Amino acid sequence: MSAPTVARELAPGYSVLSGSYSAVPLRYTPLRRLLLLLSAGLAVVVGAMTAASLLTAAPAVRYTCPPECGRPPTGIPVQANPRFTAADGSFSVAYPGPGSAYEITKEADGVSAKFTAGDGGEMDLFSVPAKGRSAEQVVDDLLREKQPDATVAYVLPNATVGYQLGYGAVLDVYPQGTSGTVRRNRIVVMAAVKNDLALIGGAIGPYRPFRPGDGPSLPSGANLQLAQDLGKYINSFQWRGDPPR
Repeated sequence: MSAPTVARELAPGYSVLSGSYSAVPLRYTPLRRLLLLLSAGLAVVVGAMTAASLLTAAPAVRYTCPPECGRPPTGIPVQANPRFTAADGSFSVAYPGPGSAYEITKEADGVSAKFTAGDGGEMDLFSVPAKGRSAEQVVDDLLREKQPDATVAYVLPNATVGYQLGYGAVLDVYPQGTSGTVRRNRIVVMAAVKNDLALIGGAIGPYRPFRPGDGPSLPSGANLQLAQDLGKYINSFQWRGDPPR
């Protein structure tokens, strides 16, 4: 008896030759290389934007103060103190008003203010013809005339009068009193020249080394009490034609 026949069901498909095959791996970008490409692209974009900004931006305006000091941003300040104006209108300057600790004397060329409180002393705000001299020469000539025995303690750097660059010095003088005692006085003098007119501000009074706790206001670096008040009057000087300030 013969063996039974087994029926085989065939499935549709493709016929391939026998052998071994290998699949090629997919290509990808490593993380390090990706970050490097992104950084390089970002640097190029930022560099291009910076260059465009520099090429299109206007150059910054540079000022030199003085003389280009500008004007106060909030308008013309209130001038509480009275002003002395020369008869020919060549200059004007503020001086201590009524009720202050000063005795005021007006002359043709300026104002003298005697300090009646504290250490005492005197402040002078006046003018002299420059006659072609520099501010330093004006100060030297004035000291030779008025205080020939004074010795220079130090020169004031970048001294200004009426916001005009000039010259200034701090000096010592030792006058002898009637009792034979010698006291040390300090002098501060500053001058500036414009329109061949020298405007001068100076103060003289007893020398006093300031220490912590001396008075309610800032101490005087010149070791002169009057110097605490001199600055605001020095910068109130105006030559003819100067803008109000």
